[in-house]
Amino acid sequence: MAFAQILWTVVSWLYIVSTSLLLAWMAYYDFRRTHTPPGLKQRAKLRIFNMIINFIFGMGLLLEKLGICSQTTVLRMFFGGFPSMADPDLYIKDVYFEHVPVRVYWPKKIPAGNKRGILYIHGGVGQLGTIRTYERVCRHLAKESDSVVVNIGYRLSPEYPPPVQMKDCVTAAVHFMKNARYYIVNPNCIVVAGDSSGATTAAAVCQELACRADLPRVRAQVLIYPFLQAVDFSLPSYQQNHSIPILFKKRAISLGFRYFSLGFRYDLEGLIKSAHIPDDMKVKYKKWISAEHIPDEFKVRGYVPETPAPFSEELGQLCAPALETWFSPLLAEDEIIRRLPEAFLLTCEYDVLRDDGLLYKKRLEDNGVPVTWCHIQDGFHGIAYLIGLGPLKFPSTLVAMKKIISFLQGLS
Repeated sequence: MAFAQILWTVVSWLYIVSTSLLLAWMAYYDFRRTHTPPGLKQRAKLRIFNMIINFIFGMGLLLEKLGICSQTTVLRMFFGGFPSMADPDLYIKDVYFEHVPVRVYWPKKIPAGNKRGILYIHGGVGQLGTIRTYERVCRHLAKESDSVVVNIGYRLSPEYPPPVQMKDCVTAAVHFMKNARYYIVNPNCIVVAGDSSGATTAAAVCQELACRADLPRVRAQVLIYPFLQAVDFSLPSYQQNHSIPILFKKRAISLGFRYFSLGFRYDLEGLIKSAHIPDDMKVKYKKWISAEHIPDEFKVRGYVPETPAPFSEELGQLCAPALETWFSPLLAEDEIIRRLPEAFLLTCEYDVLRDDGLLYKKRLEDNGVPVTWCHIQDGFHGIAYLIGLGPLKFPSTLVAMKKIISFLQGLS
């Protein structure tokens, strides 16, 4: 009995000490290596929010190193969301579209004809997030835009390697489009939307469906701070925002390539310097992905052209899947781009992914696709996800969501 008490005391103290050291390290890391420029509003709140996220990432990494559980498991617990609750303004039902679980939200207002439909694909780098995680976002979209929203619960990596996630979303989209009237939706007014990596998949789904003659045409695509290319990680936005919460440059790249179950088996610095791109492909991709295509006003906070590293055949083979269009939609050929539906593109000034959105905007416009562009000057990555979180939301959250709702309401 005495031994058990001693052991429990030792374990408790080890837990307290390790947690305290981790918190101290997170605070040090945040204040020494995290940058919150004056253009961001409520900077103190952002720092606190970022420290919480850093603590979760750090705790996950520690438990992974100790062999207790993976970092992904810890992150999923934190971003798992809450059980669904009744809503006086919505009918909510969990169903399956083929094998894909979805949650459908119908406004209770009596419809004057069939409603607009929104297929929503959540972010999380294909590894995190669930239907519950994005409950707040989808409820808000359904109520404020008076639309039927479908929240897609696609399967996650690493249990289901890519591109399973994109295929699940295509399956759900096809089912919804073929059965739209059953859900009181106009089949000619279906929008594909997503945020972050969900916007990546939304763009890829639209490209996949663009040539389908057996389906109604997608009415519009809504891409909220999308990741769209794995070619150049030294664009101005990557340089300017590399240490701005909540999506740091190295974290974004690391999470992106862990999606492919590469773990830490790749050369991060080589990726940053485009050593995974063959020389002939660098020439081809430059016409689409280059700082030369970024307007000068987005370079005023600093930009220094970087010389790409020599091609690494090993890194190139390892990272080849990241250049497929379901992960890098910016690499689609013009004949696909010009078939796409009109787009709403939201970018944030203090987001490493800002320039992906700007480059896709240019490609769409160059190919005659109408684009409604919303740039949140004081925005950072993840602002839309914070809707409905009370004091955790930021002024930019409300601005972004109002712009999205306004665009959706204008569709018919």
